[in-house]
Amino acid sequence: MIIENSKDTNMPELQNGSKVAVIGGGPAGAFFSFFLIDLAKRMDLDVHVDIFEPRDFFKPGPRGCNMCAGIISESLIQTLATEGINLPPKVVQRGIDSYVLYTSTGKTQIKTTIDEKRIASVYRGAGPRDLTKAKWKSFDGHLLELAIGKGARHKKAKVAGVNWRKGRPEIKTNDGESDLYDLAVFAIGVNPANLKMIEELQLKYRPPKTAKSHIREFFLGQDRVNEYLGNNVHIFLLPIPGLEYAAVIPKGDYATMCLIGNGVDGDLVNSFISTLQARRCLPEEVDPKGSCRCSPFINMKAAVGAYSDRIVFIGDCGATRLFKDGIGAAYKTAKAAATTAVFQGISERDWNRTYLPTYRLIENDNKIGRVVFAVNGFIKSRKYVLGGLLRMVNGEQQRPDSPQRMSGVVWDTFTGSAMYRNIFKRTIHPSFLFRFSWNTVREISPIGRNQATKED
Repeated sequence: MIIENSKDTNMPELQNGSKVAVIGGGPAGAFFSFFLIDLAKRMDLDVHVDIFEPRDFFKPGPRGCNMCAGIISESLIQTLATEGINLPPKVVQRGIDSYVLYTSTGKTQIKTTIDEKRIASVYRGAGPRDLTKAKWKSFDGHLLELAIGKGARHKKAKVAGVNWRKGRPEIKTNDGESDLYDLAVFAIGVNPANLKMIEELQLKYRPPKTAKSHIREFFLGQDRVNEYLGNNVHIFLLPIPGLEYAAVIPKGDYATMCLIGNGVDGDLVNSFISTLQARRCLPEEVDPKGSCRCSPFINMKAAVGAYSDRIVFIGDCGATRLFKDGIGAAYKTAKAAATTAVFQGISERDWNRTYLPTYRLIENDNKIGRVVFAVNGFIKSRKYVLGGLLRMVNGEQQRPDSPQRMSGVVWDTFTGSAMYRNIFKRTIHPSFLFRFSWNTVREISPIGRNQATKED
């Protein structure tokens, strides 16, 4: 039930007995439910949370897949631990302590110098469709279990539509059931079919701008994974139009290929797989079609009007980090929304006051991220500039006690370990610009190209 806010009788707020519907049980929905119930209990507030999620994250293939490459930073793992969200060893597939960077002119290995900037690979669902025996646990399934452990109720029905009734959101499911809620939280991703459910609400909401990505799983077996990939994420800076990010990630018995950009389609996928650099990451006998594949939509620009009275959008269907660290962005938006709902209220004015700052922080940083990736696009299409980048990274890796200027920028750009604004600030630092320019000049010089690629 809703008792009107004593400060303003027109502003709704959660009270004892309030019902909250969370549509989507992925990271954003699970995080929100976990934090909402936890914060409400601290305030002696009894709220009822229903999580609508039809997928079974513990079944392999499409039935449990959340269509994500599954990379999480060590810093986020530690942050979640402080929140009481611990990831057991069966959830974290493999600790990653280095990247192998492939370019059209060569490759290099980049190791992290700070433990907090390590990353880990996880399976968002149970694994690929040809899985016969799971050796790991679903990341999304684990988060959902934690939310249920806090007191949330998992409703496995699919939401068919949402409309207003008696001034509150009414949730309708495919099995014919319907119920009124005091707050509806959307954590549904950016699949256009999912977003149709909100049409009857007639909100100011405008969905995020999207593009298609591509994810493909290859079965190698543990020994082959160790032989070809090791504890490294293999990333590619190749001059393929429309491709912003490409990676091959080790996960248990499998290698996950992830392609992200503004123009990822079948032709682009085939172009990437046929490159010499990509073929070196996989055994020759591996079927290029893979064991399992999907082409999920990704958020390219934040939604407009991501909240209203009794309504809020979190995670990918609201604002998320451009190309990287979507799980981290889900955590931030979910916690900000839960905090607002418990301590402020659930009106548009309340969201505007305390949820919007987190939302804007993500999208404003993405604006700088677009500049960062535009610079990447310039570099990867120019042989000598790309050679200067490799020369600078190689020199830093050979001297780990020296400032890791370029290594740190590349690591943070492709892992999501730092905000784009911090990355950009480092690239315009005089020391960075001087070293990069110097290494590029040496790459252009015939004498420099014949010398060992090490830092002065």
